[in-house]
Amino acid sequence: MNATPKQAETVRVWDPIVRIGHWVIVIGFFTAYFSGDELPGIHTWAGYVVAGTVLVRVIWGLVGTRHARFASFVTGPRGFIRYMKGLFAKKADRHLGHNPAGAAMIIALLIALTGTTVSGMALLAVEDGRGPLAGVIASQDSGASLQPGVPVGGEAHGDRDERRGGRYEQDDDEGHEGGHEGGSGETLETIHSAFTYLTLALVALHILGVIASSLIHRENLVRAMVTGRKRKSD
Repeated sequence: MNATPKQAETVRVWDPIVRIGHWVIVIGFFTAYFSGDELPGIHTWAGYVVAGTVLVRVIWGLVGTRHARFASFVTGPRGFIRYMKGLFAKKADRHLGHNPAGAAMIIALLIALTGTTVSGMALLAVEDGRGPLAGVIASQDSGASLQPGVPVGGEAHGDRDERRGGRYEQDDDEGHEGGHEGGSGETLETIHSAFTYLTLALVALHILGVIASSLIHRENLVRAMVTGRKRKSD
């Protein structure tokens, strides 16, 4: 089959794993963010989807196709600074793959998303004794079960609901161990929230960077992440 004139002027850059993974992470992250405590089941599974997709992207960044590999686009601080100076001067060099600013953003987002999902799974393990980290991190239920007169899983529903919202409180006379576990849950909730808002801030910067690069290089980078194709040269 002969290529159309439009296809003849472009070259395939992003493979399906990169493109699909990008949009799965976008949908999964915002699904988890907006579901929150109101829809905990959806929130949890959306987080699992994001975590799994991030893992696949990291592996693909090591063994994947040319433009997907980190080695092909991660340039280090000097390349990033040089590109940003050119971007502000409207003279930035065009890159067929990720430009240095995009490369730095990808690394930052992967780190932030990893922190968000891992802290979320740790929080789930501590609060409910569930998830991939449940066998590694002790839950509050296990701490409460060691107190006299409190059976395993015997917490009142009100206590569990308060703990889900990050407002778990326990009187000092109920035992030091239970209070320690409650403190762990609050700490993890703080860490999880911090990574979540860091990710949101990076997403906002990423959108601004995509708009700026699209305007300067006269190409639609959003469409390129859908079709996988970019023009061959300026």
